[in-house]
Amino acid sequence: MSEPHKSPARTAELSLSKLTVSFDGVTVLHGVDLSVGKGEALGLVGESGSGKSVTWLAALGLLPGKAKITGSARLDGMELIGAKPETLDTVRGGRVAMIFQDPTSALNPVLKVGRQIGEALALHRGLSGAAIRAEAKRLFDLVGIPDAERRLSSYPHEFSGGQNQRVMIAMALAGAPDILVADEPTTALDVTIQAQILDLINTVRREMGMALVLISHDLGVIAETCDRVAVMYAGRIVEEAPASALFAAPHHPYARGLLHSLPPLGGERRKLVSIPGVVPDPRALPHGCAFAPRCPQVLEACLSAPPALRGVGDARRLACVLEARTVPLRSFEAA
Repeated sequence: MSEPHKSPARTAELSLSKLTVSFDGVTVLHGVDLSVGKGEALGLVGESGSGKSVTWLAALGLLPGKAKITGSARLDGMELIGAKPETLDTVRGGRVAMIFQDPTSALNPVLKVGRQIGEALALHRGLSGAAIRAEAKRLFDLVGIPDAERRLSSYPHEFSGGQNQRVMIAMALAGAPDILVADEPTTALDVTIQAQILDLINTVRREMGMALVLISHDLGVIAETCDRVAVMYAGRIVEEAPASALFAAPHHPYARGLLHSLPPLGGERRKLVSIPGVVPDPRALPHGCAFAPRCPQVLEACLSAPPALRGVGDARRLACVLEARTVPLRSFEAA
């Protein structure tokens, strides 16, 4: 077995190292190592409960006080884990912005959206007075909200779901961030609006030169949007690779199972195949590989200890005792 491998050298904007999170003594994140480079689009995929959102909430200091966080999250060399609140206040929204899953709950229902965007502009850009309203209108125009001048005086409940998501994107862009973390940004939207929001995020990212971390269950969206993909399961990264390589030939049985569960867009029609079972409760994880109870090719070695994330080739990392390139796996359907 090869030695644990570090990601290929790149100019990292934000690097996570051995990031661990526990709640009331229960570990939900097990030593995550991950980085996102300048201008890069990183996708994070996995079932609910895999630890995708917790990873970035921990890095930005947004978890509740009972969360115990260890490890490192460094932004251009500045440590964020354990940083002072005033330091995190300048980073969140200024250097790193986050779009949350539910824009309705993320916006203050009793404040007009113009005021909410104005607070971000005052804090991170130092604007005041008429300059705030002018910049807020520009941001509304940028994200495609019609009649921007008037809508700045509206409350969140006066917007549709898609428009509220656009408001959230405008707020995220208010601080001109280096990194945009989009946590399931299209979950509650219909398909047409989803496409519009994703096109908007991609366009703004290219124009502003931002890095993007996209957390999503939609593998099609990840394939179209991201340069690199990390697959998470039970609080660990189980595979990381360039997007084109991962979708062409996933190595980890879990990643293969995710792709096999997608309906084909062309070729022969086939029965959809699902991964049996569910993500394990973090309070009762298997002793070895967390995916072993659901894996169609489990081996005795899988039951002894969680496999280390190691290098497979130049640009891929894999946490599995199998070399998927040389050991054929039975399909989940056959299992």
